Amino acid sequence: MFQLKKMKPILSGLCLLLFVSVLLTGCRPFDHYDDPLGKKVPEEMEPPRELSMMSLPAYRIAPPDVVTIELQKMVPKPPYYLQTLDVIYVRVLGTLYDQPIDNYYVVSAEGTIDLGPSYGVIRVEGMTVEGAREAVRNHLTQVLRAPEVSISLAQMSAMQPINGQYQIGPDGTVNLRYYGTVHVAGMTLMEAKFAIEQHLSHYLNSPVVSMDVVAYNSKSYYVITQGAGNGDSVRKIPITGNETVLDAISQIGGMSQLSSQKIWIARPAPGNYACEQRLPVDWTAISSGASTATNYQIMPNDRVFIVQDNFTATSNWIGKVMSPFERAAGVISLGTNTARNIRNIDQDYGYGY
Repeated sequence: MFQLKKMKPILSGLCLLLFVSVLLTGCRPFDHYDDPLGKKVPEEMEPPRELSMMSLPAYRIAPPDVVTIELQKMVPKPPYYLQTLDVIYVRVLGTLYDQPIDNYYVVSAEGTIDLGPSYGVIRVEGMTVEGAREAVRNHLTQVLRAPEVSISLAQMSAMQPINGQYQIGPDGTVNLRYYGTVHVAGMTLMEAKFAIEQHLSHYLNSPVVSMDVVAYNSKSYYVITQGAGNGDSVRKIPITGNETVLDAISQIGGMSQLSSQKIWIARPAPGNYACEQRLPVDWTAISSGASTATNYQIMPNDRVFIVQDNFTATSNWIGKVMSPFERAAGVISLGTNTARNIRNIDQDYGYGY
C-alpha cells in the first residue's frame, strides 16, 4: 500500500507531461496534401457535376466482368453429319395410300429413323442430309415403285448450346465450352462480338451473335474513410457511370462518427502524368444546401477520401498512449492488494510480524 501511494505522484506527473505535450504539438495526423482544398480547378480540367454529367467512354470488357451471349443464327458449317437426337423432316411422294411419309423424325440412339411398319428402319447417323436422302430412297425402292424423297434438317440437337452468361476469366478469355475460348479483354462490346463471331465461323456458317454486359465488375471506385487512429476503412464499389459524391457516401451508409466534413476526390491523372486531381467537396453545401457545385460525377478508379475528426483522433491517441501505464498501474495495484490480503491472513492466524 505504501509503494502504491508512493508511485501515484509519479504516474500523475507522467500523465500531466503527456497531456501538455499533446496540447503543444496538436496531435494532428500528417497530411500528405499541402494544397488548400479550395484551390480552383483549371478550366481545361473542369470536372462533370450532378447537373452536367458526361457519358463515360465505350466500356471495355475486363476480368471479372460477366457478359451474356446469345447466338441469333446457328447453322452448322457444311457438310453437316447427322447425329443422335437430331430431327429431320422427311417427305416422300409415291407412298402407299394409307401410309404416307410426311413428318418429322428423330434420329434414335441407335442412329436410325423409323418410317413405319410397312417401310421399316433406316440408319442415317453420320450421313449428310443428301446422303440420308439417297439412303431413304434406296431403302424405299424395295417397297415402292418410284419414290420421290426430300429431307431437310429441322433441329440440331447434337450442336452444343451457346446462349447464357459467361464470366471473363483471369486470362481475359471467355470460355464457350465446346467451341473453345476467345480472348475479349480490353475490347468494346462490338469488338468482342466480332471476335466471337470470327471464332465460331470455324464451326458454324455465318454465325450472328448478340452480347451485353450484365455485371460491371472490372470498373469501380473507392470510398476511403480515415479511422481516427483505429485503421482506415476502404470500400470498393462497382461503377455504372451515373454516380455522384452523394451516391458514393450513401453506399457506405453515410458519414461515420469518426469522420469530419472534410472530403475530396483523388482522381488519377490521365496518361503518364505524375500528378493527380484533387476535387474538394463541400459536404454541408451538397447535403443540407442542395448545392450541386461540388457534387462531382464519380469516374472509374476515383478515391473519395473522408478525413477523420481530429478531436476524436487525438482522444484515441491519448487512450493508446495511456493504456500501457493504466495496465501497469492495475498490475501494481493488484500486487499490492494481494500482498496486503496475505499479511492480514497471517495476522489472523498468528503468523504476523
